[in-house]
Amino acid sequence: METEKIKIPDNLENLSKEELISIIKSLKGQDVKKCNKAVKKEGKDTFDFSRYKKRHVALKFLYLGWDYCGFAVQTHTEKTIEEQLFNALMKTKLLESRETSNYHRCGRTDKGVSAFSQVISLDLRSNLLHGKGIITSNDFKEERHKVSDKEIDYPSILNRVLPDDIKIIAWAPVETSFSARFDCKRRTYKYWFPMGNLDIERMQEGALKLVGEHDYRNICKMDVGNGVVNYKRKIFSVDIKELTTSDSRPYQLAELTVVGQAFLWHQIRCIVSLLFFIGQGKEECSVIDQLLDIKNCPRKPQYDIASGNNFRNSISVI
Repeated sequence: METEKIKIPDNLENLSKEELISIIKSLKGQDVKKCNKAVKKEGKDTFDFSRYKKRHVALKFLYLGWDYCGFAVQTHTEKTIEEQLFNALMKTKLLESRETSNYHRCGRTDKGVSAFSQVISLDLRSNLLHGKGIITSNDFKEERHKVSDKEIDYPSILNRVLPDDIKIIAWAPVETSFSARFDCKRRTYKYWFPMGNLDIERMQEGALKLVGEHDYRNICKMDVGNGVVNYKRKIFSVDIKELTTSDSRPYQLAELTVVGQAFLWHQIRCIVSLLFFIGQGKEECSVIDQLLDIKNCPRKPQYDIASGNNFRNSISVI
């Protein structure tokens, strides 16, 4: 039943002290009722995660990175892929907080770099009580659980709220011990560039010297701020091929594909830069051997790294 609104008389100056106090008390009571209604409404809208179990899943997605400042969250900007992903996860109530999500990413990409097969693993809200990757939280209340035998369609829900240049393309339940970072077997980077006057054969000759397990501290950017002290990485293959045939060679495109177990910060961009130097005749193929010889070349020489806008990244989890 709605309370009657207090009518305030026009001639307040003619009222007695007792009459004014009575009106003030009535108005105060009306405000309290309004506040209580607002609090009840707010409480009603709060999502109750204790009604659901969680599920450890792998999400596979793609993104066009041209308009973003890289994949990983940064303090000075919201324009990152990771920020957009977590905004969508929180908005759809699939996630209560990043801190409790057991989140792992397969890799990071720089500003302007796109990915067509990126993978993350994390714990999301689930409709099911049993199954692969299902986790029972300490605060789970089974008597309040909404019974369902159909799992949440994670890609469909997330794609409704994600930007058009970020899309979930697949998901899978995984064991609770699975990590998108540590269980990834290989990562692939592709880089496109105009051939111009580059000597592709010499570039391929130099590229083959990168294959194998080496200390790449001279072919990356030091990342001591994030605790990286081991610079040994394994590269499985490096290939360069022509993509287009044209009478006008400067407009022909070539594709560099690098497949490795894991990569260091700016390692691919440094590799591209060195191969360009070789293709332009500014360096011999032996420059790769020299930089990989840490004993005789313990410090990285100064050289420019290639642009990040021509990259595409893909991840293979086996």
